[in-house]
Amino acid sequence: MIKREIEPYVLNFSKKYPVISITGPRQSGKTTLAKMCFPKYKYVSLENPDLLELAVSDPKRFINNFNEFVIFDEVQKAPSLFSYIQTVVDEKNKMGQFILTGSQNFLLNEKISQSLSGRVKIVKLLPFSFSEIKKNFNIKDIDTLLFRGCYPPIYDRNIEPDVWFDDYLATYIERDVRNLKNISNLITFQKFLKLLAARVGQLLNFNSLANETGISHNTARSWFSILEAGYIVYALTPYYENFGKRIVKQPKIYFYDTGLVCALLGLDSPSQLSFHYLRGNIFENFVVTEYLKSRYNICKRNNSFFWRDKNQNEIDLLIQKGNKLIPVEIKSSETFNESLIKNLKKWDKITGKKNQKFLIYCGEIDIDLEDIKVISWKNLDKFFNMINGEV
Repeated sequence: MIKREIEPYVLNFSKKYPVISITGPRQSGKTTLAKMCFPKYKYVSLENPDLLELAVSDPKRFINNFNEFVIFDEVQKAPSLFSYIQTVVDEKNKMGQFILTGSQNFLLNEKISQSLSGRVKIVKLLPFSFSEIKKNFNIKDIDTLLFRGCYPPIYDRNIEPDVWFDDYLATYIERDVRNLKNISNLITFQKFLKLLAARVGQLLNFNSLANETGISHNTARSWFSILEAGYIVYALTPYYENFGKRIVKQPKIYFYDTGLVCALLGLDSPSQLSFHYLRGNIFENFVVTEYLKSRYNICKRNNSFFWRDKNQNEIDLLIQKGNKLIPVEIKSSETFNESLIKNLKKWDKITGKKNQKFLIYCGEIDIDLEDIKVISWKNLDKFFNMINGEV
């Protein structure tokens, strides 16, 4: 069992809240985390058809059978349970009574907000972080890491990534998508998903996606929301406060896992990725998502943005710490040269301030310049730990 970085936070919150909700993508390790944190709890999976039928048809009886110190897995499948969980929590007022897990984000959060507001701590578990992989597995090179991605089964079971992701996508589309929305043409939905992969790290343009997929603008928005709810993709918000009207206000497309991006692009090996035209975008996706994991793994909100103006000046990752903005550029080059930091230098002119800036690249060594620190991908986890520890 791989010890997850979020584990001590989950244990701490279980002493302060009667309900802990662990949400995240399918196969990210939610059930394993719950069992590791609470080994003496009764485990109840609502994937079991008999238990699900009882939970749906007679929720009061179901809760009476499992009314405290229990893990309910895939609890969103029985939404009527939430009000009964609320009743038990209010009557007994015991901390850590219920541990809920679920992979359908908006269904789970909708029910929580309706019934368990103020009684639940929501934590998000994404696939392995780079730090977790480094501590437990041998990392050959950056292209292998990007190609494999970070989903636990690929490492735990030593499954070939392309095989595993094919099965993962088939399961996700057949089970989750059909349940969330009445999508009649799954082939068109798969095309939409592949088009998103081909736009990874780029601005989200629903009109363009709709035209290429052959669907309406509103359908494109709806399908993107479905993929967000299933922890497949997310949109990184632009930062546009205090910089005038010439700032781009469209979000950028990212995936929660680069291995999935590579699978959708039809890549069969790390060597194919090495020369792929989207390698830089995929590396950028990796870095941005690793920062997101570093926040979620300490149960902090996401405080990351990007910045771009109409003249194509851009900062790939902008981290907000109070009234402080930390600019981070991301480049897939393995060799440092001055052209990699030109946007960071422009940032000083645009903001009128000379702050500490950072470049993350695919090289092997860290480099200290006057006010720019160049960080190797190998030290990415240490860098984010330092950033999250800053005031």
